[in-house]
Amino acid sequence: MADPKHKADELAGTEQSFVQHLIELRDRILYALGGVVACMVLLAIWPGPGGLIDLIAVPIRNHMPPDLKLIAVGVFSPFFVPLKVLMMAGFLLALPWVMYQIWAFIAPGLYGHEKRFAIPLIVFGSALAYVGIAFVQLFVLDKMFAFIQGFTPDSVSATPDIASYVSAILSLYLAFALAFQVPIVVILLVRFKVVTVEQLKNFRGYFIVLAFVIAAIVTPPDVISQIALAVPMILLYEVGIIGSRWFVKATQRPEEPASEKTD
Repeated sequence: MADPKHKADELAGTEQSFVQHLIELRDRILYALGGVVACMVLLAIWPGPGGLIDLIAVPIRNHMPPDLKLIAVGVFSPFFVPLKVLMMAGFLLALPWVMYQIWAFIAPGLYGHEKRFAIPLIVFGSALAYVGIAFVQLFVLDKMFAFIQGFTPDSVSATPDIASYVSAILSLYLAFALAFQVPIVVILLVRFKVVTVEQLKNFRGYFIVLAFVIAAIVTPPDVISQIALAVPMILLYEVGIIGSRWFVKATQRPEEPASEKTD
């Protein structure tokens, strides 16, 4: 039990009504959407939807004959595909702002010692998402398309449809951005005492299998992208175990008994 001499609960008297929570949630959603729209406008000005398409098409263009281009099969693909890419890029650019709005909504329910580390987690999580997407763009797609194009017969001209290409790589961006959040998930699970560090260590072998199963489900059916997703997940799992030790100690409540801290 906490020492009765400690000051009263710092959250006492901060409760809000259900309607106030709904109003706050509405405002945070509007702020987040406003940030995404602002980023979309900036990207529409430069490099523009066409520039974004050219950027994400680099990996596959590097493995196509110089005289070939991606094709647009659908009647409205030349309009909707760049718009889809622009929306996704705007969301990714505004990701730290969106995550900050989520934090601002839940912050009133956090103690002071917990709030201090919310922003670092937001920054760390956003950075991991960007690293995951950059890893896809700069490494995974190049190796994946080199592997796939290696099976293309000489009599076949591989000219992918832009809509299917964009859909496939956006799915990979999302999969890797989420998979790279493994350390954040591990840290939070330990901090909120869902699991212990010792249990996570014992789960290592199972997580290796789980990582390859997840990679097989969310990536295309090629061994390159599956390994490229599973291996970083396994390494980031170890990073999460190491980081959780420090994070739990740093965010421990002063009155919390030492016996409840992470071993």
